[in-house]
Amino acid sequence: MIAGMPALTHKQQQDAVERIQELMSEGMSSGQAIAQVAAEIRQEHQGDNVAVMFDEDDDTVNDSDEEHYFDDGEEEDEQ
Repeated sequence: MIAGMPALTHKQQQDAVERIQELMSEGMSSGQAIAQVAAEIRQEHQGDNVAVMFDEDDDTVNDSDEEHYFDDGEEEDEQ
């Protein structure tokens, strides 16, 4: 889920694209059409539960209190 949007099936995504194109063909700007379709999708899915999995396997590998620095090859300005 991205920014409060429910996960959609491929068919639902295609339907959303077609709805956006329909609104744009009626003279609505792309931004307005996208916002309206997103609001419609949120309304339709209000209260739905979305299963989310977090892969935390790599989070603890080499997990230490060391500070890591990136050398971009540039010399630092001395003040």
